[in-house]
Amino acid sequence: MGLSYESIHIDIDTTVETVYGWIQGAKRGHNPGHRGKKGLRPVLAFIAETREYLAGNLRRGETISGREVARFILSFGKWIPSCVKRVIVRMDAEMYSWTAVKACLRQGYDFIISAKRTRPPFDPKGWYSVGRDKETQYNSCFFQPGGWEKEGRFVAQRIPKEREVDPSEPVQFELFEDDRYQYRIFVTSLTFKAHQVVQEYDGRAGAETLIGEAKREGLAAIPSKKFQSNHAYFQIVMLSYNLWRYMIGFSHLKDKRQKEQEDKKENVQNTIHIARLKLLFIAAKIIGGKNTVKVNYSSHLSGKERLDRVIHNLDVLRKHPEILSSPIYWQKQHRFPMQNISCTKKVV
Repeated sequence: MGLSYESIHIDIDTTVETVYGWIQGAKRGHNPGHRGKKGLRPVLAFIAETREYLAGNLRRGETISGREVARFILSFGKWIPSCVKRVIVRMDAEMYSWTAVKACLRQGYDFIISAKRTRPPFDPKGWYSVGRDKETQYNSCFFQPGGWEKEGRFVAQRIPKEREVDPSEPVQFELFEDDRYQYRIFVTSLTFKAHQVVQEYDGRAGAETLIGEAKREGLAAIPSKKFQSNHAYFQIVMLSYNLWRYMIGFSHLKDKRQKEQEDKKENVQNTIHIARLKLLFIAAKIIGGKNTVKVNYSSHLSGKERLDRVIHNLDVLRKHPEILSSPIYWQKQHRFPMQNISCTKKVV
């Protein structure tokens, strides 16, 4: 019943949960929404292809260290299904460090990490453009930053800065060439061309949307002053998030003929909020009797096909509970990430 992927992208990101009053583990840190306020800073990892929550931790409100990132990456091995042959990890500049790169190399994962704090020596003659956009240019080089055990491949994208020109004043040019451009620099294990690596990293933008969904599901709430209680609540919210993801997956499962008919169409998954409206908030009547329970709803209901499909798939699941031995998105056996939740985690 599931989908199978030989290659997946794991997007890792942190978010800030602003708190008020005394909350264990709350600290003042980088909080762009509420500067100077205390907060917690959970880290989350999502599988981009299925939009599932893979792993995460509730943390103090401080920047994550390289060692924490490395431990986090090393924990993925027990959750990734055996059908996956290739993993590409994408992270922002907060997690850029040699220890994080080393953890990816140790696990055999490919990676793309934003590197704002490094300025590799790119060849001035190596810049090139792609397509009609001649102003945006790309480059790559191999460079070993200080403290690294080996060199890494760095790619860059530079975009001309927009300047406001006053026609009444003479144009003043920048003294250095770098002042005319905005740079995006990444370290990667991929051998693609520089512009392809940047395009691959830009797919990570979906992680922000998934974190926003999780916050709307309750992640933004901090119900207790104790860190352990908040950590348990954090995992419960993310469990709820994944259950809804699986529910959406059940509503999208189709038989072979339907798949062949819709393969050519764009597959856009609804957000949890929209899916809840389409699957739960409908006019229906539950009728019980003779050891059976029936749900009656209008045959003219919008989205009736989707609702029929999800009820059929859930009925199959009820008759074949062995399906629960693996997430519905994977064909091969694999444990749910939520099976080993620990609610006695110490403040880190």
